[in-house]
Amino acid sequence: MPQSPPPPRISVAHADEDGRMHAPAAERNADAIAGLLQNHAPQDGHALEIASGTGQHVAQFARVTPGLIWHPTDVAKDRLASINIWARETHLGNIEPSVHLDATRHGWHTDHRQTALILLVNLLHLISTPKACILISEAARALVPGGRFIFYGPFLRDGSATSEGDRRFHASLQAQDPEIGYKNDTDVVAWIESAGLQVHTIEDMPANNLAFVTERPKEQR
Repeated sequence: MPQSPPPPRISVAHADEDGRMHAPAAERNADAIAGLLQNHAPQDGHALEIASGTGQHVAQFARVTPGLIWHPTDVAKDRLASINIWARETHLGNIEPSVHLDATRHGWHTDHRQTALILLVNLLHLISTPKACILISEAARALVPGGRFIFYGPFLRDGSATSEGDRRFHASLQAQDPEIGYKNDTDVVAWIESAGLQVHTIEDMPANNLAFVTERPKEQR
């Protein structure tokens, strides 16, 4: 089966001589997302990070959630290598080796069953609406009952951007590809519910971002 083209890379990442990559954007939002996880992540179980990028995030998140076993993923080989370097540098025992995952494809949940937490940061605005719906539906099927899917990024609010900078960024994304761009918050809630998940909370985050904390109902099998 042919591979889907990867989403555009918006953040800038620089590689060290050892292959470890650094992204300033990941540094800026890591503390806020770590705090979100401390408040809303399950205490234990397996945690799947979709589109882990450089690996900076999972290295920090594993420290603040010691009861979770993290499984970082990405679609790019250089990112997978960088993730593993960051993981080794933590000297923690709760980060598994990174694996390739295209979370916009049907059926990936079968390889990631019994997941207590799925985390997605800054991807939905870089993929089309049909791919976003596939991702959410597959994530819902990968979760254990009571498991949580948390995703973070920029969104439209009632169809509008919350700042001029967001409006320009959304327009620039759609100029690259009219199928991508900021998703509307109310549409996202509908996709969540259609996938069989419940919205636990939606939190305002720094730089006009939102975090959706969703949960698979415990009575589901």
